[in-house]
Amino acid sequence: ASETRTLFQGVLLYNPTYEPITVDILQGASYLTRPDALFINLPSYVDDPIGRVYAGPGSRAVNDVLRGRRQGNWPAVTVIPPRQSWMLMNLPIPVGNVTPSSNGRSTLLRLRSSGPIYMASLAMFAPLNPDKTERSPSSEEWQNLLLNNGLAGPRDIPPTPISRLKDYATVIYGRVAGVAMGSEWKANLTDSPKSDVLSIPKRGRAFSYGLSMLERGTFGTGQVQSAPLVARYDDTAYRAHGNYGIQYSLTLPLHNTTGQPQTVTLALQTPVKEDRIKGGLLFFTPPEERVFFRGPVRLRYTDDKGAPQTRYTHLTMQRGQEGEPLISLNMPKGDRRLVHLDFLYPPDSTPPQVLTVKTVSKS
Repeated sequence: ASETRTLFQGVLLYNPTYEPITVDILQGASYLTRPDALFINLPSYVDDPIGRVYAGPGSRAVNDVLRGRRQGNWPAVTVIPPRQSWMLMNLPIPVGNVTPSSNGRSTLLRLRSSGPIYMASLAMFAPLNPDKTERSPSSEEWQNLLLNNGLAGPRDIPPTPISRLKDYATVIYGRVAGVAMGSEWKANLTDSPKSDVLSIPKRGRAFSYGLSMLERGTFGTGQVQSAPLVARYDDTAYRAHGNYGIQYSLTLPLHNTTGQPQTVTLALQTPVKEDRIKGGLLFFTPPEERVFFRGPVRLRYTDDKGAPQTRYTHLTMQRGQEGEPLISLNMPKGDRRLVHLDFLYPPDSTPPQVLTVKTVSKS
């Protein structure tokens, strides 16, 4: 039956030039929900020094790539001859023999090519042998599908026209399906463009930076951080909302200019999405039971004893969750402390999130 037939996902690369093109596979991971990475309930914060904490295939895939890993089924490098194609991926998504049944696959790959390449992500049900058993699709069958078949379906709800958002009470962002511009959000967070420090807030105060702000969710800043799409389908999202798979690399050169010793915390938070704010960010107590962020973050910093630290923490955050500090630093007056935060915006997450720096009130 079609309900239990194995679906295959294929990724095809094509060299459109008359010269060989070298493709480096820098990092890469692909996991099934079953049996590789079930969606399990995890605490909000779990320290994960070696990369064994995950919930769902997207969480596990970004965990591997953040740590610089490449699964062994991919070569480190390949050369695609002129006007030729190469199968980067041809992997099954089995669902089992009992209906109803479901499964999923999340794949994240970082590639670098010496020239322009075309890439297509495709899906087809397993072809059948004469005896009705399943087999893997061939490269020729994938190419035939690409050239002669339409888009995968059924299609999702089209997005609200981006030029007319003000005319709609409810905005549909649409399914992101295309090529986003850029693969890294790199930022040095300082007091001003001319400054080389980030002065900590006054005692009992905090400030936040948006991490994945989008239309109707800019928290009064007017800044839309969704990456522009250089290629998309007419019925899919206008921007890469959430920036899925994009690496955030943030540097905070903290400086205690208050004239007193202070305790400073750094937290990733999931406030309620708003476009205008009065009196600060809005959180729920308790948070709504809907996971809005599920994945690892990496912090590199100098601790209170002057020792360099690298910490990986897996976060599971609900909608409206204020969250606990990722780190707490005791900073003498005049102290400077460099903090680096890295994460890949994970699948199975929903924007927006913020990064909050807070100076703790004395109890």
